[in-house]
Amino acid sequence: MVVAHLHRIDADANMARFYSIYLAATLFGEVTVLRRWGRIGTCGRTSLETWPSAGEAAASANRTLRQKSRRGYSLAEPSRNRGNGA
Repeated sequence: MVVAHLHRIDADANMARFYSIYLAATLFGEVTVLRRWGRIGTCGRTSLETWPSAGEAAASANRTLRQKSRRGYSLAEPSRNRGNGA
């Protein structure tokens, strides 16, 4: 499940970044927070964090969303043809 897909674009600074957060249940009853980030148009990097409950995973994802919002990221416009990482 996609929690959020964020963009931070500043043409003057040649900045075009994305940040995505997903929540996924594991086979063992835990919940994984999958984070992907990088330059728009690339595959970027990935980080996995596993939590014992959905509440803890959602709290972790929400903390990250607040932090990214403070740094200038905003929700990306929905697009059918995003390609790699964007």
